[in-house]
Amino acid sequence: MTSTWHFDPTPGAANRLPETVLETVRSAQRAVVFGGAGMSAESGIATFRDAQSGALWARFDAEQLATPEAFLRDPERVWGWYEWRRMQVLQARPNVAHRAVVELAQRLPQLRVITQNVDDLHERAGSREVLHLHGSLHQARCFDCAAAHPLDALPDEPEGGRYLAPPRCLCCGGPVRPGVVWFGESLDPHVLDAAFAAAGACDLFLSVGTSGLVHPAAQLPDVARQQGATLLHVNPQRPQGVSGEDVCLLGPAGQILPLLLRQAWG
Repeated sequence: MTSTWHFDPTPGAANRLPETVLETVRSAQRAVVFGGAGMSAESGIATFRDAQSGALWARFDAEQLATPEAFLRDPERVWGWYEWRRMQVLQARPNVAHRAVVELAQRLPQLRVITQNVDDLHERAGSREVLHLHGSLHQARCFDCAAAHPLDALPDEPEGGRYLAPPRCLCCGGPVRPGVVWFGESLDPHVLDAAFAAAGACDLFLSVGTSGLVHPAAQLPDVARQQGATLLHVNPQRPQGVSGEDVCLLGPAGQILPLLLRQAWG
C-alpha cells in the first residue's frame, strides 16, 4: 500500500522523514532522479503553459507554437517564442533541489538524472550526463538536414519577446529550429533507450516535480517498479500512476530533497 508523508511548512516543525525512507536512500546502489517541471519552477522557470501567458504569446495555443507545422507556417513567431524562453532560462539559477541532486550523486555509487525539462539547470548545478527526454532549449539544428547549429550565448531578446527570423543552416541553408521535441514528434530513440535502461537497472527511482501525465516518459516509473526498485515521489500533490509500495513525499522539492540528505547522512 502506498504511504504518504506531508511536509509541514510551519516554522520550527520537525518534519522527520520515515526511517525506512532514509535507509532506502542510504543503501541505494543505482539511483535514478526523474525530474519534471516542478524542479525548474522553484527557479522561477515558467512551465510550458505558463510560458504562453506573456502579453505577446497569450493568444496562441500550443499547436501554434510547438509543432513542426507551426514552424513551417510562421518560423519567426516560433523562433521568437523559443528564444524568449531561452532568455528566461539563462537568467535563472539552479535552486537547492538541483544542488541536492548533485550532492546525492556524490553520496551514492551510481546516479543518473533523467529530465523532462528543456533547460540546463541540472548541468549548471553540476550534474553530469543528464538525459533530456524532450530535448534542450540550448541546442538547435537544421529543420531540413538536422545538422547541429551553434546558438548565440545570449538571445537578442527584449523583455516580453518578439518575432525573430531563425538563423540559416551553415550546411544547407535551411531554417534552424529549436532542439526540443515538438507535439507530434518522437523522442530521440537513443535518449529514450538510455532512460528506459537506467530505469530498468535502478534500485531507487526518485521522481521529483512531475505529474506523471506525459507519455512515454510516464512509463519510466512503471519500468523501475516492475524491476523491483523503490519509488519515492517528491511533489506538492500526489502524482498520477502511484501504486504498490511507492512512497509519496508531498511538498516542495527545494524543501524535501535537502531535508532528505540532512536526515539520511547528518
